[in-house]
Order: sequence, then structure tokens, then C-alpha cells
Amino acid sequence: MEFSELIKTATVENVLLSCAGLPAVRGTLCITSHHLLLSSCPGGDVELWLLIRNVDAVEKRLTGSSGTITLRCKDLKVLQLEIPGMEECLNIASSIEALSSVDSVMMMYPFFYRPPSLKLEEGWHQFPLEQYFQQISSQTSQWRLSTVNQDFSTCPTYPPAVIVPAAVGDEALRKAARFRQGGRFPVLSYFHPKNRTVMLRSSQPLTGPNRRRCREDETLLGTILDEGERGFIIDTRSAQAAKQARMTGGGTEPKSSYPQWRRLHRPLERGRPLQESFAKLVEACSDPSLSMDRWLGRLESSRWLSHVKAALSTACLAAQCMDREEATVLVHGAEGTDTTLLVTALAQVILDPSCRTLVGFQGLLEREWIQAGHPFHLRCAHSAYSHARLKQEAPLFLLFLDCVWQLSRQFPFSLEFGERLLLSLFDNAYASAYGTFLCNNEKERSLCKVKESTHSLWAWLNRPEEQQKLLNPLYSHNALVIWPSVEPQSIQLWQGLFLRWIRPSQHLDEAWAEIQRLVEENNTPAKESTGNRLSQSLSDHTAGMENRR
Repeated sequence: MEFSELIKTATVENVLLSCAGLPAVRGTLCITSHHLLLSSCPGGDVELWLLIRNVDAVEKRLTGSSGTITLRCKDLKVLQLEIPGMEECLNIASSIEALSSVDSVMMMYPFFYRPPSLKLEEGWHQFPLEQYFQQISSQTSQWRLSTVNQDFSTCPTYPPAVIVPAAVGDEALRKAARFRQGGRFPVLSYFHPKNRTVMLRSSQPLTGPNRRRCREDETLLGTILDEGERGFIIDTRSAQAAKQARMTGGGTEPKSSYPQWRRLHRPLERGRPLQESFAKLVEACSDPSLSMDRWLGRLESSRWLSHVKAALSTACLAAQCMDREEATVLVHGAEGTDTTLLVTALAQVILDPSCRTLVGFQGLLEREWIQAGHPFHLRCAHSAYSHARLKQEAPLFLLFLDCVWQLSRQFPFSLEFGERLLLSLFDNAYASAYGTFLCNNEKERSLCKVKESTHSLWAWLNRPEEQQKLLNPLYSHNALVIWPSVEPQSIQLWQGLFLRWIRPSQHLDEAWAEIQRLVEENNTPAKESTGNRLSQSLSDHTAGMENRR
């Protein structure tokens, strides 16, 4: 396929571009294989440089001899193009729809993007699992790095290397994999150095209606616990859903076969219900005509903040089992690629101060989301605006980022990075010039040669000039566990994301710039006073936004 076949009209003059909060601009519109450009007249400045992959929905309205195209983007921005000429309008809309729907990974922009300041290999091997294993092996000899999945034959969605109990051989792992959905046998997710407890993750066991058993799986989980010790299985499905899964071949770990393990059900939504919740919230945020009462009603009915609360509560439960109960934890739902990773990753941010640093957080994402096999290509195919609802889409990664933002708001000094990093991660997960979030797992990335043919997002974000923009100027290392409040009044709407293109951020940007300046001038003594100023600035800005509604 040639991109030129999809472009019916490449250039249109005298196009009017409108975007909320910005003055309208008239200029020449140009469509390339991956970008939509608009250069203003007569100066020729580029006013719009939009990655077409970022377009989530295209809406067109014809009036007489001209037409209007509304582009609803995956980053939640809404653009409007007034195009002279009915035929040109239809052709432009058709071209954008076709180019934004190209599903072949190797035809996407990261395979064509070649910035002169970056090298292709840079950043791809910054967070090897071997490095994480070395940290663990320096504290305990009970775990080993296995290459049982070197050729992806044991589990197609696991990376080539995984951390497993040292007492369990590779052949036993292969047999245990056949007893778990998708081959996702229990592997180590996190080692808690404070009390040497561990968190594992897997998919559901395939017990089925006949209560099938697997000695190797039972042994794998049994060897982790000493005699008299107990472990907790946190199942992210409801008890009813787990019971129904058994009738179709899935199920849970029966007490008779796993006597030292206690199962706790903490249902977390995924799939269509979560996607619809996201869409309802964005729809409410985009409606300026709502009164405060109606706005709050729409916010509550979207149930998005309920999902945030549930995710944080479940992650806190996993963290509490490890830190306070000194117990080993296994987390799984059905497939083990969605809510499982949400819980294990969040629990580590809560427990481990190294995961709250800029580089440590990137390593966590690499280990617990990307290499662990979260299907980004399927889950992030569309954002909140798309009319083509596919059952594979779900904003699990966005929910994780929202939960991390809640932590950063409740503990403003404890995370080394600020909101800008979280926004950048959201944007790049849905549409990116970098290959980091391409494909669904490491096997697919290997087949597509992603690491050989595209640039890593980490290489870009870790450039000194970019890092500086992402840092939290109030950061102070906190070695303690950060226990968030999940009371309704403590969970707030992430305005920086959901209202990013709707309300002006000028005052917030100025506040952060002032904080940065004060901290650089006075270093540590400025943190308390600047923190108070920031809180006041945020309160004033929020109140102003609500008054304008």
C-alpha cells in the first residue's frame, strides 16, 4: 500500500483553523503520509503540525459550497477546519479517516521518524530485567532469572527473561504455563526489601468445571512460602465472575490445592465499561453549557472517579499485605495483562521510593507495562471520541496515570516528576513518534524489529533539557510508604488532563515557573513556602474555572 493512494486531495488554500481558547487562523492546509499541516498566510508560519495517528474521530458538515471538518483527537483536543469547496472538504475528510485508520504497525510514523539528535539504539536497553534482578539477587538467593521464554514459545506475551523461584526448573515452568491462561505462569513482579516479601503476577488458572489440577503450578506457588507462612491471592474479578470463568475453562486456585493461600476478590472494571466511563467523562468535560449541579451529576454518572478509587484501594491492599502483614501476594484477574498490571505497578509506586523517581518510574513502566505484555496496540487504538467501539479498547494505562497523579497531588513532595511527564506518557501511548508503546508484547516488537527501526521515548525524555521540564521542583526524597486516602473528597478530577484544552493553563504554568525559580534560588528552605503558594494558586485557579462553568 502507498500512502499516496489514501490522499485524495493533498493541499487546500484559504482554510480556517479554530481551536478552543486560541484565535482562529487562516492558511494553507497540507496532508502528508503522517501529518496534517497548516501554514498561515502571508507569513508562512506552521500553525498546525498534527500527527494524523492522533485523530480519533472525523466529523464533517456541509453548508452550501463549503464544509466544516471537526477533528476529535486522542489527546482530547478538538480542532475545526472550515474548508472552501464541497469536494475538497469531502476529500480531506476521507483522506484523514483513511490515514488515521492504517493499522499496520510498520507503516506508522515511528518507523519513519529520524530526529538528528537521537541514535536508533539509544534508550532501548536502559532498563534490562537483568539489572532489576541483580538488585534482588544482592539481597536474596531464592530467585533466579529464567530464559525459559527465550523464543516466546512458553508464553507469547511474556518477555524472553522472567524472574522465578530458584527451586523451580524450566520444565516445571513450561508445565505450569500450560495451566495458566495464555501461558502466563506466576513470575516475580516486586521484591520488598524492607521485609523480603514478594509480589507475583500471573493469569487465571485453567481449572475449568472439572477442577483440573497442575502439580507444577502448586509446587511453584508452594515453594515461595515457608512452612506456616501464608500468602494472599488478590483476584481483580468479582467472585461471581471468577465462578463463571470456571464454567468456560478458567477459574481460581482451590483452597484444597493451595492451602497456604487466601483469596481476596477486588473487582476492577476493564474493557467496554471502562471505555464507556472514559467517553462519558470527556463528553461531560466538553459541554460548556452545563450548570454546576448538572456537571457534578454527569461527573458522578461517568463513574470514572469510582474506578480511580477502586484501583487505588486494591493497590493499597496489595501494598498492605506486603508491608504490614509481611505476606507474599499473587495478583491476577483473567488474562493478567490489564487490571493485574494496574495493581502491581501502583502498589510499587506506593511502596518503593525508587519507583517515584523520574528514571525509576520509567523503569517501572518498562517492566510492569511494556515488557509485561499490556496490549497497547489494542487498548489504545481509540480514545474517548471514536464512534467505532471495539471491545478490545480500554483506558487501563490512563487509569494508572490518573492514580499516579492522585498520589502526586496527595504527596506533592514525594514524586520526583510532575504532571507534564504523565501527560506526555498519555499522549505517546495513543499516538507517538516513538516506538516505545507500539505493539502488544515483546514478541510482536521483536517480529516488527521495533527496537532496531524506531526511536525510544526514554531516549528523548532523558535528554537533560527535556528532563528539566519533567521534574517536580518540590521533590524531596521520601523513604516511607505513601498511603493515599481513598475517601471520596480525596479523589479529584485530573483537570490537567481532562480540561487541558478547555480551560487556560497560563496561571498554573506561571505558578510552576515561579516555584522553580524560588527553589533554584533558595533550594530546600523554599519548599514549604512554595508548596503553600502552589496550593493557593491551584485553589484560586480551580475556583475561577468552576465560576466560569
